[in-house]
Amino acid sequence: MRHFQLTQQQIADYHRDGYLIVRNFLNDEEISKLYKIATNDETLQKHAFDLNDQSGKKTKLTLWYTPGNDAYGLLTKSHRMVDSANKLLDGDSAVCHFHSKLMQKEPKVGGAWEWHQDYGYWYKNEFLFPGEMMSVMVAITEANKQNGCLQVIKGSHKMGRIEHGFAGEQVGASQHYVALILKTHELIYVELLPGDALFFHSNLLHRSEANLSDTARWSLISCYNRSNNIPYNEPSRSSIIPLQAVPDDALLKWETEEINNEANFLEKEKDEALK
Repeated sequence: MRHFQLTQQQIADYHRDGYLIVRNFLNDEEISKLYKIATNDETLQKHAFDLNDQSGKKTKLTLWYTPGNDAYGLLTKSHRMVDSANKLLDGDSAVCHFHSKLMQKEPKVGGAWEWHQDYGYWYKNEFLFPGEMMSVMVAITEANKQNGCLQVIKGSHKMGRIEHGFAGEQVGASQHYVALILKTHELIYVELLPGDALFFHSNLLHRSEANLSDTARWSLISCYNRSNNIPYNEPSRSSIIPLQAVPDDALLKWETEEINNEANFLEKEKDEALK
């Protein structure tokens, strides 16, 4: 099977804007499998934890470091994910999986995420090179303005890291600098259909509003790092272990295992970025 490849134009768009939307990155059958697991898997639910926004609303997530041969691990390790990250990241050392998280923004109660850069968190883990880190978000359910889709500030990754502090239980960016960049740069609502993907730079400013709709917003976010970008304050070593990519069709054609504790789930109280 010929696997997905980014075009030169898509690569240029990512470096210009700090993000790239790829429609139909996964097909309906793949999304159906991921959705069924997300909503029924007891291990994922057992390891979920809440983060409060400034208003006290809760966003639920499950985060793990080690991708296995479960459906989510096979997607994370697929050529379409790993090879795309390899083309978009700075540097040339091996692509590694830092962590993945299943984001669960429930109807009516799902909280907001304040403006932040992912590197605002990861700087606390003492990664030194933000250009060698990025995230890929895959929509498992539809994301729209009504259920709190992601918002990004186009080109804001070129600001470099800005100051971050706590906003509720989350790490939020300096509102002064957010207001300044919004004077000249466009705010984009990233509305996605199930199977669409968003690739984004670790310094891209992004946020999402609370889910006040009647529908859940579920997404997978997988974060990648170069092997030579060593974190000096991060207990997990996953971010510097090179990935062995698997075929894109492994998600459907391989016999998948159940996700288990070998995935190395994060416990909220042990997250260095929240201290």
